[in-house]
Amino acid sequence: MVESIFSWAEQRRAGFVALLRDLVEIESPSGDAEAVQAVADRLGRELEDVGLRLDPFPVPGAGPILRARSDAPGRPVMLLGHLDTVWPKGTLARRPVAIDGEVLRGPGSFDMKGGLVVAVSALAALEARGPLPPVTAFFTPLEEVGGDAYRDVMEAEMKASAAVLDFEPAWPGGAVKTSRKGAGSFTLTAIGRASHAGADFWKGANAVLELARRCLEASALTDLGRGVTVNVGVIRGGLRSNVVPDRAEAEIDVRYAALEDGRRVEEALRRLRSEDAAVTLRVTGRLSYPPLERGPHVLAVYERARRLAARIGLDLAEAATGGASEASFAAALGIPTLDGLGPDGDGAHAEDEHVRLASLVPRVAIAAALVAELAGAG
Repeated sequence: MVESIFSWAEQRRAGFVALLRDLVEIESPSGDAEAVQAVADRLGRELEDVGLRLDPFPVPGAGPILRARSDAPGRPVMLLGHLDTVWPKGTLARRPVAIDGEVLRGPGSFDMKGGLVVAVSALAALEARGPLPPVTAFFTPLEEVGGDAYRDVMEAEMKASAAVLDFEPAWPGGAVKTSRKGAGSFTLTAIGRASHAGADFWKGANAVLELARRCLEASALTDLGRGVTVNVGVIRGGLRSNVVPDRAEAEIDVRYAALEDGRRVEEALRRLRSEDAAVTLRVTGRLSYPPLERGPHVLAVYERARRLAARIGLDLAEAATGGASEASFAAALGIPTLDGLGPDGDGAHAEDEHVRLASLVPRVAIAAALVAELAGAG
């Protein structure tokens, strides 16, 4: 089956590239509801054309979840992706879409409009062969900034699914992702007492100094051997050098390979205490993404994809990454999950973001055949 889909896709490569250009040229920064809606409208036409029934879910202030279903009975395979990008409107004017041989460059092309093209094209490939199997397309509007507003809806769809395939970009070089770190964001705030640094130094309680001590303590929770990193990335505090600062805060990023390690770090951050009795500490934030752990429910889907890829002459490697993804929620629920099924390329969130166009056809073929197998139609 994968061989015949590959041949079908080869004949339609120009259409895949044209759709990718169309999507990249619709800027869709997170939180811009009108812009995200425009991408959803463009993709919605593609999904309706292959016989899916649109069932969008509005997310106030963000644009819709583009949800679409086939009418086939049975537990569906969920095709997961996101409509938003990290790039603000106006980026395209400075960095327009450009095709240079086998490379398409443009903001949002790799993360993850290329993956959206692969997903809808895989469904088109299956529709060309006959009635679609049970599938649900689920493309979200806030993945790049955290989708708390729709997490319950997303997890309910995942629990109802036979498997979840996420079309985030491939690891540069083409590997799919069988492991991701979880992520959490915390703010550590120190509140002291202001005073004149010359005339009344002893009356003050220095929030910056206390925060600095606690940041060192937080950073010491890093354990590279266990895949745990605690990064103090932003510090704010103080008015000027002749004022003892009464307030300071630090933004802290936490990554972890195992959920129990993330919980351990969160507990340690919440236990931080001030050495200066006149300075109080407050910790806010939480673990926002679970890790995607390389368990049997992930490896089983990966091995299927690897066998399909081998039939068209590709060695489909696997990779681990520290970046977060909505696929992690499915894996944490025990749902058979595979991530990174989007095209090869590089430069996610970077100026040189690009997609390798030669990867589109094989990714469409692998994805379509994998959906069919997981849905029991292959």
